Amino acid sequence: MAAIGLLAGCAQSTDRRLEQGVVEEIAEQPFYARPDPIPAGDPGEVVRTQDLESAPAGTVAQRVMYHSTDVHGSPLLTSAVVIAPTAPWTGGGPRPVVAWGHPTTGMAPRCAPSTGVDPFDLIEGMTDLLNAGYAVAAADYPGMGVAGPDSYLVGVTEGNAVLDAVRAAGHLDGSGVTAASDVLLWGHSQGGHAVLFAAQQAAGYAPELRLVAAAAAAPATELGTLLDDDIGDVSGVSLGSYAFQTYQSVYGATTPGLALTQVLTDDGAAATAQMAQLCLIGQNEQLHALAGPLVGRYLRADPATTQPWADILRENTPGGVPITVPLFVAQGLADVLVHPAATTQFVQQQCGRGTRVVFKQVPGIGHAEIAMDVVPDVLAFFAAARAGTPPPSTC
Repeated sequence: MAAIGLLAGCAQSTDRRLEQGVVEEIAEQPFYARPDPIPAGDPGEVVRTQDLESAPAGTVAQRVMYHSTDVHGSPLLTSAVVIAPTAPWTGGGPRPVVAWGHPTTGMAPRCAPSTGVDPFDLIEGMTDLLNAGYAVAAADYPGMGVAGPDSYLVGVTEGNAVLDAVRAAGHLDGSGVTAASDVLLWGHSQGGHAVLFAAQQAAGYAPELRLVAAAAAAPATELGTLLDDDIGDVSGVSLGSYAFQTYQSVYGATTPGLALTQVLTDDGAAATAQMAQLCLIGQNEQLHALAGPLVGRYLRADPATTQPWADILRENTPGGVPITVPLFVAQGLADVLVHPAATTQFVQQQCGRGTRVVFKQVPGIGHAEIAMDVVPDVLAFFAAARAGTPPPSTC
């Protein structure tokens, strides 16, 4: 009887969240509209918020629009979700905050994880993080949610948005986050790419933040290798379209001679802009209908060896500078999207630069499962790093 009562309570809680999520989805579009004129503000300064009644029981959550900066140093507006427990933090000092970097969902505004009925669905490990007392700041990345410059695998733009989501959380009532909060970075796939850049940039871009540690699951690292590994199937063409369209739009005006047809076939270049408007989740069938016929006939030349594309890929590959906080990296050995050899190469590079790395390789685990599989390891790693006793480096 107790079990039946508990299940009934869970069902009622889930129904409440879905009902509230439907209401919020209907009303969310005005939230993402950029104000005109755009108010001035420093990076991380909040423009508007929206309370999310669909937050899980025992938490408070908000959508937030905030200021950030792109790779060219230009100001922009972007969005995130911030969620925190309502129970007081009892660990001493202000509540720590985890900046979450989400895996690829697309690059168009409607592909943002903060939109839709359940804006918390893609925060891997969220329940465990909240149960541990952390607040979570989950950036959408620029160009998603709020219209703006594209940012897919543009490391500086993504990393700035992740750090500025933490700054924004510090402006929100109820988050418990302050300028003195410990900051922890956690991301998967594209999100691993974003948090690695955030870790590299934090000291220069957001020196007031108390960055303690970073964790990445199957991160996108060596972009030339990643493209070469994946371009032979429909997923590689789909994800490649996001990257090529982004780099053309972000660097085209400042990079003489940059053109899609340098590296893509005529058919590939013609389809790329159309593919880039489709979300990986919810529009996968339409996306693959465009990408499928291009398998084997998408590339004209290798971007990793064709200028100026090679320099752009190199600029957006993380690891060019050492990461000065303890770093946890997880890799599934059955991953066929981010190949284990590429992640191992990145880890070895960081070891050579003096970064303190804990590298966990998990047999039998693929790309989609790796982040959830290592959540207990990430929580233990974060706790040890905050206590000043991070695990020994596996370098």
